[in-house]
Amino acid sequence: MTTLRLGDTAPDFEQDSSIGKIKFHEFLGDGWGVLFSHPADFTPVCTTELGYTSIVSGEFAKRNAKVIAVSVDDAESHRKWIEDINDTQNTKVEFPILADEDRKVSTLYDMIHPNASTTATVRSVFIIDPAKKVRLTLTYPASTGRNFNEILRVLDSLQLTDSHSVATPVNWEDGDDVIIVPSLKDEAVLKEKFPKGYKEVRPYLRVTPQPNK
Repeated sequence: MTTLRLGDTAPDFEQDSSIGKIKFHEFLGDGWGVLFSHPADFTPVCTTELGYTSIVSGEFAKRNAKVIAVSVDDAESHRKWIEDINDTQNTKVEFPILADEDRKVSTLYDMIHPNASTTATVRSVFIIDPAKKVRLTLTYPASTGRNFNEILRVLDSLQLTDSHSVATPVNWEDGDDVIIVPSLKDEAVLKEKFPKGYKEVRPYLRVTPQPNK
């Protein structure tokens, strides 16, 4: 199994889910995708994660991103678990949970780490862009819940930096100042791209207001 790396094409697949059969690339369409795995149904940390993802689902939609979870249990188990999630987390889960009993998706995305568990998936996250390229990978231990605000933050950064010649600094949040990429040298181009101006801390470190705000 080859580990997926940034820039690789996200493997396509067809798999059952809590809402029926899903063809992954077709499901994503021309938008962004967030695929994230769970060790098993009816587990406490996963319940809180799926609940929170549902609560902020509108934030993903604003970013033209679809979320899709995966667990190695079957679709009927997922549907029963969703009832629990909705009840305990005060939400309504509407995004799909893939039913990966045959470990097809888990294997394609290298979600089972034998030294941690031979059966349960680790908590992996993949952000996939409209060209179906992997843009972020995160892997958490099974015992640690993920920070979905961070995943939204990375989406904001990726979408901003894809459309402007900038990078986002440490602890950046949407609306904060950004860094002009070092490769951009031409002063006329700099003035055109960054009409608000910029501060040159060092020749390689130039700070400017976020250009799309």
